[in-house]
Amino acid sequence: MALGKYSRVGGRKSSNYCSTVTVVMFVGFCLVGVWMLMSSSVVPIQNSESSSQAIIDEVKQTLNESENFKDTSSELPKDEILRDGNDMPIKVTENFKDTSNELPKDEIRGDGNDMPVKESENIVMDTQEEKSVTESNDESTVSSNTVNEEQEENLVKESSDEKIKSEEEPKTQVENDEGGRRSEGESKSGFGDSKSEAGRGETNKIAQTESEGSLGENKTESVEVSQTDREVSQNQDKNLDQNIGNNNKNSEQKIGDKKKNSEQKIGDNNMENNEKVKESIENFPAAEQSDILNETNTQNGAWSTQAIESQKEKESQQSSISKDRNHYNWKLCNATAGPDYIPCLDNWQTIRRLRSTKHYEHRERHCPEEAPTCVVPLPEGYRRSIKWPKSRSKIWYYNVPHTKLAEIKGHQNWVKVDGEYLTFPGGGTQFKNGALHYIDFIQNSHPDIAWGSRSRVILDVGCGVASFGGFLFEKDVLAMSFAPKDEHEAQVQFALERGIPAILSVMGTKRLPYPSSVFDLIHCARCRVPWHIEGGALLLELNRVLRPGGYFVWSATPVYQKLPEDVGIWKAMSELTKSMCWDLKTIKKDKLNGVAAAIYQKTTSNDCYKKRPKNEPPLCNESEDPNAAWNVSLKPCMHRIPVDKSKRGSQWPLQWPLRLEKPPYWLNSEVGVYGKAAPEDFTADYQHWKHVVFNSYLNGIGIDWSNVRNVMDMRAVYGGFAAALKDLKMWVMNVVPIDSPDTLPIIYERGLFGLYHDWCESFSTYPRTYDLLHADHLLSIIKKRCNLKAVIAEVDRILRPDGSLIVRDNVETISEVEGLVKSLQWEIRMVYSKDNVGMLCAHKTYWRPTESETIKSAII
Repeated sequence: MALGKYSRVGGRKSSNYCSTVTVVMFVGFCLVGVWMLMSSSVVPIQNSESSSQAIIDEVKQTLNESENFKDTSSELPKDEILRDGNDMPIKVTENFKDTSNELPKDEIRGDGNDMPVKESENIVMDTQEEKSVTESNDESTVSSNTVNEEQEENLVKESSDEKIKSEEEPKTQVENDEGGRRSEGESKSGFGDSKSEAGRGETNKIAQTESEGSLGENKTESVEVSQTDREVSQNQDKNLDQNIGNNNKNSEQKIGDKKKNSEQKIGDNNMENNEKVKESIENFPAAEQSDILNETNTQNGAWSTQAIESQKEKESQQSSISKDRNHYNWKLCNATAGPDYIPCLDNWQTIRRLRSTKHYEHRERHCPEEAPTCVVPLPEGYRRSIKWPKSRSKIWYYNVPHTKLAEIKGHQNWVKVDGEYLTFPGGGTQFKNGALHYIDFIQNSHPDIAWGSRSRVILDVGCGVASFGGFLFEKDVLAMSFAPKDEHEAQVQFALERGIPAILSVMGTKRLPYPSSVFDLIHCARCRVPWHIEGGALLLELNRVLRPGGYFVWSATPVYQKLPEDVGIWKAMSELTKSMCWDLKTIKKDKLNGVAAAIYQKTTSNDCYKKRPKNEPPLCNESEDPNAAWNVSLKPCMHRIPVDKSKRGSQWPLQWPLRLEKPPYWLNSEVGVYGKAAPEDFTADYQHWKHVVFNSYLNGIGIDWSNVRNVMDMRAVYGGFAAALKDLKMWVMNVVPIDSPDTLPIIYERGLFGLYHDWCESFSTYPRTYDLLHADHLLSIIKKRCNLKAVIAEVDRILRPDGSLIVRDNVETISEVEGLVKSLQWEIRMVYSKDNVGMLCAHKTYWRPTESETIKSAII
């Protein structure tokens, strides 16, 4: 070890006052020993003038000799080790490894904590001096007890000056294990320990001494403490004298125990790290969907969420999966429908070529050959939707600037214009005095309906503005409301803007996009559907989707009026329902509204079918699948009732809300989506999504849930995501893609609803109708056969401004989606990745492009 130029013993020199050789040798040895001990304890300030190369050579030598701070992470895989500010190993993923190797080699040097720092001459010199001090302390040396107090004060003063100077030095990014955060060019302690200040000038001489003296205390706080440079410096100055004294007094004891304590503290710290991280852990599905439930059960692949970061920080964190926002060129859709453009319902090029519109073919879906990649403009004056439940009574006029319904149906209390609002008194054609009274009237007419317990999921045919479904929420009932895009301008758009579930659909030539035997009740209030014509094909379609033992509530003029047309329809309906084995339970009149309702119940056995004098309507062939519903033509026949008690439809589901959490009885004979027994899959999926929602989604990913009402799960599987949101004031449209396992019957069985859809086509809804879209491992599947840009354009179309998109998928897909939504000027609220699985949360803005693109198929 090289000796200091000057000692700190007040400049004492060798004495030759003794006359005997024995005394000279004894005193000389004593003084040399004291001198060596003192010079190795503190390096005088004057040594900062020595050459940097000499110091580097000296430090290399001492580092080779030192064994007190060996890398304790060597037992872990090399590619999974990163050191924190206490030289402690932190397990990290491939995506969050030290990225310093991306910088030029001549600009990178590791500091005392194995952290990359930008090199300059002063930083190298100071860092090496600091290392020299540290290593010499570790070589069992003890400082003198006669340190000059004036020199110590100078050290403190110079430390403060050097700290101010060091704060101006460029800093490299520091990775934080808790949130995966990185800070750029900020004077910040990334790991909460004074050792993270290495390489910052003379301040580090003091910091190192303090950290050596209080190593045991500081290491246990490596996750909890996150101080600024000023706080660290103040603590260093305050404890300097005490730490130096403690070092001198206890150095020998600490040197002997330091390695043992260091290893013990590392273990304790890792345990504490795990406990802190577990507070915000969520399980993410592996790249293969079959692994999602294994991760749920074994806690593998757990990763914490992160708080909202600035855009600059997020881009820095995820630079490896970012794309230039100008890579994609977006244009406005120029279509006749303008801001209300729906690609598959406004395809006038195809509609004009239809041979007939007798069966409402022109109201059915006719998607263009290529899905559009343009974005729909906003209505002039558009603003954020009013929150539920106020939105049930009023919406902004300029969000849906249509007044035709107010003019036509105003007297029936559908909708009224009131200044800058459109108001909804809650009326309808058959319940102009309010939906709540009408709902109670139905319940009182036949108490077995039992709103919210036995009858949980219903279908409202010809819903109008969906006030019926809107007020059923108070009864714990979900109503799938639908109506066509017809002369009743924007009725479904009104419903969705109000926060009421609804889709655009028509009973024409195709089956409805629902599986068989799923609705507990079907309601039709003067929906003007000709049920009785053409063999009752349309009513037979309702029979297909109605659960055995379910009810059909028909509130229409043929039930109570005596006009010749009404009498004829009633007679035809009576014959048809009888031949279908529907039992007319009651006909009751609502005196307040002056209307009546007939309530039918579907049979629960095949006995009635066998006793009919004629096989009309005929029974369907047993080979025909009643659950096939995507682009399947209607066929006027009836499917048999399941009689095997282990089959779906043979028993009524559990009452709500028990049916939500317990696996359906008929899953016992099925194999689950993830390869296990279906009941296990069901339960694990539910627990997984409850954990994700409450430990991640509801806090920490940048979503204001108070603004969320209309939610869509674009790939629902068992409906676990929707089930986890049960107690919140929102509803979830569960979509089962046509190329995914057909789990939609399970979703209905547990008291939720949804439909089938092909995401290569547009969804049957107006623009700007959902507050949140959730896509779990969907986009990587559909991009194999669809244009991903067109899918994102559809996402942009149906999502409201200020709405959010959550995508969970492989890292490659997350990267593509991030580039696409950035090019749409969306805000990236959170991006995370681990083991090739990533998650993105993006916030849609009000930005629209200036250029336009004419959609020829959408021009009348």
